Amino acid sequence: MPGRVEIHEVKSRLLEGNPLGDSPLRRVPVYVPPGYDAENERRYPVLYALAGFQGTGQSYLNWDWYQPDLPTRLDRLIEGGRMAPVVVVMVDGMTRLGGNQYVDSSAVGPWARHICEELVPWAERTFRLLAGREHRGVFGKSSGGYGALMMGLEHADVFAGVASHSGDAYFEYCYGVHLPATVDTLRAVGGLTPFLEQLHARPKCPPAWAGALIVVAQAAFYSPNPAAPHGFDLPFHLDTGERREDVLARWRERDPVHLVVRHAAALRSLRLLWFDCGTRDEWNLHHGTRLLAARLTAAGVPHVHEEFDDDHKQVSYRYEVSLPRLAQALA
Repeated sequence: MPGRVEIHEVKSRLLEGNPLGDSPLRRVPVYVPPGYDAENERRYPVLYALAGFQGTGQSYLNWDWYQPDLPTRLDRLIEGGRMAPVVVVMVDGMTRLGGNQYVDSSAVGPWARHICEELVPWAERTFRLLAGREHRGVFGKSSGGYGALMMGLEHADVFAGVASHSGDAYFEYCYGVHLPATVDTLRAVGGLTPFLEQLHARPKCPPAWAGALIVVAQAAFYSPNPAAPHGFDLPFHLDTGERREDVLARWRERDPVHLVVRHAAALRSLRLLWFDCGTRDEWNLHHGTRLLAARLTAAGVPHVHEEFDDDHKQVSYRYEVSLPRLAQALA
């Protein structure tokens, strides 16, 4: 029998009253592997899946004519003997800003704490999981890959395995080139307030706004400021477009490539630190992951860094490389 998916509603105390007004009631899909119901004494490692920007846990259940959904892919790997069976918790991280970076922010909410302090204990109460951080892993792509890296950097006491696909790194390259166009977009609509108001009044987000939305959302996660009108600082002056170096310095404090030395001991404690990126990534993340690998090597942190010939989109087939390694490390 194949594995199956249960969709649970999880009420978060930490997300109640968050600044964006997002619901604290989260819909969390959970994959249980083939044999879970028949072998009722067996316990399993657990992986936490972090979706990319504009995605959420239920996005992992989508499929198209070319790419299977995550449960189908897991069934194929496990039943084919290529991967040890695991339970997978697909985090619901959707926000009114269109996605999540899975770090705590006073402008968005305590998302890392929600995962580590609420979702992990809930999963261990609800499913037959092997106890302890040695059997917990986290993975994701793009913003989800960034979130996975940050869990390894800042929450290695919770997770022992990390797999990041095209995760945000080296912000100067992946976000910096989009700042001028974001200034133009915000000025064209009259500023940040009209932009946010129109974003939720329109039937869909205009394609031309996509880059600006990502920069605005990152500002909410990387440069929160309770005294600012929307609770965060933009990384530029809207009137002139000049970069705000004081704000960008705060962004660098959330950039994985600048955090390796500070968190090297935690990273060395991981059972697996694995990351990859396509060599034609539109967000220049292949440069960021190369630099991350170099910083990790210099700090003596064991890791696996891979590159492949592709861009940023529709690379979920790479889960067939990372997830078996992650499951093996946590078994």
